Amino acid sequence: MPPMVRNTPEPERPAERRPSTGAGTSSARNMAWVILWVGLGLVVGLWLAATHGRSAATEYFAAYLLEESLSVDNIFVFVVIFSELHIPAEYQRRVLLFGVAGALVFRALAIVAGLTLIERVQWISYPFASLILFAAWRLLFGGERQRQVVTEACGVCGTWIARVVRVSPVLHGHDFWRREGGRLVATPLLVALVVIETTDIVFALDSIPAVLAVTRNPLIVYSSNVMAMLGLRSLYFVLSNAVYRLRYLRIGLAALLVFTAAKMLASEWVHVSAGVSVAIIGLVLLATIAASVWQKSTPVPAQR
Repeated sequence: MPPMVRNTPEPERPAERRPSTGAGTSSARNMAWVILWVGLGLVVGLWLAATHGRSAATEYFAAYLLEESLSVDNIFVFVVIFSELHIPAEYQRRVLLFGVAGALVFRALAIVAGLTLIERVQWISYPFASLILFAAWRLLFGGERQRQVVTEACGVCGTWIARVVRVSPVLHGHDFWRREGGRLVATPLLVALVVIETTDIVFALDSIPAVLAVTRNPLIVYSSNVMAMLGLRSLYFVLSNAVYRLRYLRIGLAALLVFTAAKMLASEWVHVSAGVSVAIIGLVLLATIAASVWQKSTPVPAQR
């Protein structure tokens, strides 16, 4: 069991507090931010339609919808990280801000590398499709293992991060570092940030090949990633308390990954237009959400 993280005593706040995933913050404000980011994502699509044509815009919407849906898997991990480290909601925003910024830099490098490999190595589509299929398998059967790995990484004093830098189990406001005994030590916020960044590398190895199955246009690939990642922080605070209630969400995301892998493997023989991709992604997501809501609302028969 990882040691419980505690706050340094402050007059205006108890020394210890129950971890929160944002329930105490304004849900209306969080929803407004989600709507704003989604609206900006749609504006980017309209701009692409006006400057690059309808086909480019359709590819963007397919890539954006795919990235936005796959980013929900990040939320599962965020919930585990912040719960294990007992990080209050007001500090979660700062961690996610830096986490998203770092993810955007890494994803830019990964996209450049992926597009370069596709241009120079013709058979690279097969390893990419294998990564996508493995990600689908992980969503279906690896949820518990993923939680276990993240939980172990969040062990403040026993994590691999503690072998690199000295880590304190005590929070120090919103700081990633604190001075202890005349030397700098990392706080649990830094542990959370490092775990978020490393897990996003795994997610990027799944989602970027999936988007490359939809489009090979660098502008569309990166802009769809950027818009999905920019809205991720607000989406987390909206869905963090409800994401586990979407019982069939992981099944739906796995189905999307299987579709993109099949599309990539069969691209030489079967052409699936971006418009069809948008329709399939949208239908799978709607069916997943509808099934989860229906299952939740179905009354359980009384036992006799």
